[in-house]
Amino acid sequence: MGTTIQFKRPDGQELSGYLAEPTQPRGAPAVVVIQEWWGLNDQIRGVADRLAHAGFLALVPDLYRGKSTVEKEEAHHLMTGLDFGTAAAQDVRGATQFLKTRAAKVGCIGFCMGGALTLLAAANVPELDAAVTWYGCPPLDYLDAGKIKIPLQGHWADQDLFFPPSLVAGLTEKLTAAEVTHDFHHYLAHHAFGNEEALGKGRIAETHYDPVWTQRAWDRTFTFFAKHLA
Repeated sequence: MGTTIQFKRPDGQELSGYLAEPTQPRGAPAVVVIQEWWGLNDQIRGVADRLAHAGFLALVPDLYRGKSTVEKEEAHHLMTGLDFGTAAAQDVRGATQFLKTRAAKVGCIGFCMGGALTLLAAANVPELDAAVTWYGCPPLDYLDAGKIKIPLQGHWADQDLFFPPSLVAGLTEKLTAAEVTHDFHHYLAHHAFGNEEALGKGRIAETHYDPVWTQRAWDRTFTFFAKHLA
């Protein structure tokens, strides 16, 4: 369904990404999809395809410039080498601006590392119209909640060791104080409960896929985007 495309960041640099188009792309709302720390792999392409099947134009910017991994240590190395501020303000904004040439409204969705970047993008990408984070949050000191002017939705795992409930509580408090509209949902699940590859021998110990909660979270995500991107 998808193809690799090239688009430009606000600073003029060129970046590649995976673009998945719906059957009827004309007039379709659009969504920027932000990868987990593994990179732009088949699983995140599948997320874009899922959005396309639901009628959205979906673009995954290649934040790691062609690199991906299945190893936890390498994923951590790639993530720590990423400049989150630049990724949000340049890579994600460039993807958003590209989609704005084809869609009236653009949302953003991210998972794990991508969820943290989604929140940063919500504060730093003025072209965005809505954002959804799945179990991902930046350090709260780095998030200027007062700059967020779009509705947010969040899906959080209450057994998450990477982004624990205490962090989510702090985020909720910060968003409430800034009067940011947010719709947060909590699940009795582990980190990466929405990643179908977090299962069996291939998963890392802190993660576990849960198909029931995944479906619930996707239903809520699609309802949210239908409301704010229509």
